[in-house]
Amino acid sequence: MKPPYSYMLNQKGLGRLGWVAVFAVIVAVGVGAYWWFMVRAPEGMHPTQTTEGKMVSPPPVTQTPTTSLLPAQNKGVMVSPQKQQMIGVKTEPATIRDLTHTIRTVGQVEVDERRLTHMHTKLEGWVQELYVKFTGEHVKKNQKLFEIYSPELVSTQEEYLLALKAVRSLGDSEFPEVAQNARSLLEVTRQRFSLWDITPDHIRDLEKTGKVLRTLPLHAPSSGYVMHMAVREGMHVMPAMELYALADLSTVWVLADVYEYEIPLVKLGQQATMTLSYFPGQKFKGKVTYVYPTLETKTRTVKVRFELPNPQWALKPGMFANIDLQVPRGKRLVVPITAVLDSGTEQLVFIDQGQGMFEPRKVTVGVRTREAYEILEGIQAGELVVTRGNFLVDSESNLKAATEMMMPGMDMGEKSNAEKSTPMTDVQP
Repeated sequence: MKPPYSYMLNQKGLGRLGWVAVFAVIVAVGVGAYWWFMVRAPEGMHPTQTTEGKMVSPPPVTQTPTTSLLPAQNKGVMVSPQKQQMIGVKTEPATIRDLTHTIRTVGQVEVDERRLTHMHTKLEGWVQELYVKFTGEHVKKNQKLFEIYSPELVSTQEEYLLALKAVRSLGDSEFPEVAQNARSLLEVTRQRFSLWDITPDHIRDLEKTGKVLRTLPLHAPSSGYVMHMAVREGMHVMPAMELYALADLSTVWVLADVYEYEIPLVKLGQQATMTLSYFPGQKFKGKVTYVYPTLETKTRTVKVRFELPNPQWALKPGMFANIDLQVPRGKRLVVPITAVLDSGTEQLVFIDQGQGMFEPRKVTVGVRTREAYEILEGIQAGELVVTRGNFLVDSESNLKAATEMMMPGMDMGEKSNAEKSTPMTDVQP
């Protein structure tokens, strides 16, 4: 049985073959180090010879760090026609045209507060009979709501009948003062009925019949839907109680939140288009009637009020509406929205200079629409901007800039030629 190989090496040494292998490795490492430091090392890293004949190394070259490659990119980047076709580069000219900015938001249908009526009784009493009995019912102006029994109302009717009798009997009296007092008492009693919202037709019925009514009806002061109801038959009511809340929904409001940066574009009277999921394909027209004076700090939005007609009562309070507000901006220089590369701190477009050369250009943008960017500064009308494939062109530009930072004075083509011309030395052991 032969001893292990490691044991043989310990007994006989490495041997001739082992020493040859070690020597070959040392030679390969030395050649590689020489090739790197003398051939591949960047400019400024090679040692130089002084007047005394000594070899010294120059101080390392330092570069100021930068957060943008734009200065290096200003030279442009060359992209061959084959590569342009492969990555699908497309260009369009920057044009001056009418620009319309669309503000899109979501609003909620609300009651027009100017058409909201709160119904109170102006005297104390008890509800005897109820005519409007549930929330949501539609009532018309002067429709009976309920009948009320009030001792004060009964006594006022009696006073009115006595005053009416006095006027009729003393109208031809030889004492004018007595007749005038009777007429004054009658007029004061009639005004009291009016202040209690007793309609004139009930007063005429009282005059005709001469009978005191135990209860009198109260009528709706306006037309609308019953939004709130707090009265039932037999209930004791007081003047401070709100019995009904009536809302006229022939005109409604839509309250929407608009971001603060878009508020300067919102003006009173601007027309808006609204769509609701409840009515697919149907559009409603409204206009801006008020911009609220306060800002919601959590959402950075301002309330904007839109008013629109609702003749068929299709729009109901609580519904959500999608709002499109068109804001004309006039003639502006625009580029397609896909032409602008936004890094968050700056915006960049690539200009087609012809013959495969693309120049990166920093721009200042204005209003953004669904299809285009307004360009305030950076390019001129008619210049060709890259609208498709600009991300890949930007990658080519960044690669070139990074290469120039590592190897000043050498571009991608020179680097490839240098690599091809550098001889490769085969080291044989």
